[in-house]
Amino acid sequence: MTNSQQAGRLAPASLGAWLSLARARLKPLSDQPGLEATVLAAALLGQTRATLLAHPELPLSKAQLRELDGLLERLLQGEPLPYLTSKQEFFGLSFQVGPDVLIPRPETELLVETALAWLRASPAPRLAADVGCGSGCIAVSLAAHTPTLTILACDRSREALRVTQHNAAAHAVHERVHLLQSDLLSSAAGPFDLVCANLPYIPSPSLTGLPVARHEPLLALDGGPDGLRLIRALLQDAPRWLASGGLLLLEIEYRQGQAVSALARQSFPSARVELLHDLAGLDRLVCVHNHHVT
Repeated sequence: MTNSQQAGRLAPASLGAWLSLARARLKPLSDQPGLEATVLAAALLGQTRATLLAHPELPLSKAQLRELDGLLERLLQGEPLPYLTSKQEFFGLSFQVGPDVLIPRPETELLVETALAWLRASPAPRLAADVGCGSGCIAVSLAAHTPTLTILACDRSREALRVTQHNAAAHAVHERVHLLQSDLLSSAAGPFDLVCANLPYIPSPSLTGLPVARHEPLLALDGGPDGLRLIRALLQDAPRWLASGGLLLLEIEYRQGQAVSALARQSFPSARVELLHDLAGLDRLVCVHNHHVT
């Protein structure tokens, strides 16, 4: 073997070659194999996807190849891509995520949009709460888009609160996002003008066999026998801390619209209870408009 042949064999593979192989392996399992492969490579190499797509000739070292292959194997085994990259986009912002928190979902953006519309309709300094904050995607998004808002982000999980703290600092809203380790709002006094809650709402029996339950924290998924255990407890306590004229927003499972609306009316007999649908036309958000006391 000549020196030039030996050098060729030792030369690292190109990015383009690895992406082509990764796409082929992901194709049977993914709707977007090319996108997922590129996102994985961009996270590891610290580059944008646009840069990688423009430079397929970029060489990869043996160490980089080993790391990329390891991440690809984990992805093929079903580990969620955001846990591998430690990032997830939500409402136009990038959030750090990890196995201690639920991955933010696009359907939760309906809750944020509804909250922001309400805040814009009555622009004044407001006190809000995000119950079961997880990654902090709701609290941080609301604070980032509403400079006059102060928000309490609470969660039972200390690890989740650390993630929220990181994301609040990353988006420069940490001075207005306050953290509290608490079971729902039991440790908070209020009153709150706005309360947002994306609580665990999957019925325990439904978790068996769900892919999401293999990797994401059960604490953030399991809503008890009927999926309403925490939502029911929050609504029972809500008259204590929801301000007169305030708004309570509850994300729900698509089959829970009527049940949660009924629970809301029990706690707030004079409130206007509204049920909103997501882009798929499914029940997704219960809104409790607490009328002013006259």
